[in-house]
Amino acid sequence: MKRQTILTLIAVIAVIGVATVPLAQNVQAESLVPEWIKTNAGWWADGTVDDTTFLNGIKFLLENDVIDVSSESNGIDVDTLTIGFIPVEKADELTPKAQALEKFLEAELGIDVEVVVPTNYETIIEGMRFGHIDAAFMDTGPGWITHQRTGAEAVLAELVAGKVNYQATVWALADNDSVNSIEDTVGKRVAFTSITGSSGFVRPMGTLVTDGHITIEGDDIVALESALANNFESYTFAGGYKAALQLLLNGNVDVAFGSDIAPQKYLELEDQVKLRPVTTIGPVPSHVFMVSADMSESTKESLVDALVELNYDEHNYILKDLYGAEALVPTTTTMHIGEFGTFIDSLTGLDQLILDKYNKSK
Repeated sequence: MKRQTILTLIAVIAVIGVATVPLAQNVQAESLVPEWIKTNAGWWADGTVDDTTFLNGIKFLLENDVIDVSSESNGIDVDTLTIGFIPVEKADELTPKAQALEKFLEAELGIDVEVVVPTNYETIIEGMRFGHIDAAFMDTGPGWITHQRTGAEAVLAELVAGKVNYQATVWALADNDSVNSIEDTVGKRVAFTSITGSSGFVRPMGTLVTDGHITIEGDDIVALESALANNFESYTFAGGYKAALQLLLNGNVDVAFGSDIAPQKYLELEDQVKLRPVTTIGPVPSHVFMVSADMSESTKESLVDALVELNYDEHNYILKDLYGAEALVPTTTTMHIGEFGTFIDSLTGLDQLILDKYNKSK
């Protein structure tokens, strides 16, 4: 009976050891088992070697990491995580909401979690570069810039109104038939929302540049501004969706750039019917959750799994209170913001303006 019990124990140890070694390493692990251990196992099975001698052989395998009896191979491999949040002017209002997330993650992960609410994205970027910040919630533009500068990766995207993006759109007056495509906007009077607006500038202007309709001669913000002056009869940064649409309604511009739902959101029905969507330019991604390039795969997986738990009713209020997102869905940098990132890259000098936009200390 004693021999059967020990045999069962060894079998369990062996199974656990193989289960916790990646498949690609199994063959290598098998080749590391000394021949004398295999011989001893045979002798022990037929009673030639006593239990103590055989177990000493097993002890050798354990001490030399040939057999791994750890209960888990993956999981958090750090003692604390620091998470940054989108800079806001009233950080004191966000902090209590962020602390609710902090407590939730500490309970889920079993480690200390610290939240920081900086006044600018430069702090987050440099924090990720030098290991002071492990992950962060970010707007799309800063998220891409952080990826470019530090190698950080997007692992989650926010779901808002059932979508992970919204559509950038070209708007014109309903009775104006001279604009029927985005390339038709070249040479016209146009209204952008702002020079850092995602659907109101980055997506439309980036598309015109990457599709070859506009060329930027130079590599700085002055070159970008010159391209605007040289390719439109006039251009205006209105300050927002509603203001851009109002310029269009008043006849001050031929085209307004913005989101697909801007008229319904900001205009009365009698003004909505005066406009027509010329074309949908393409998607603008939602906010992202970025993780440091130095974070291990096991910690990353554990953190993502924990955050996905916020999608369920019991904890969903924590997520909604932060930024109004309904859920977090797994993604990758390439999948979610890669295409949009090419538009930022094509607009020379814009990356720093995007970061400055969110600098609440100025």
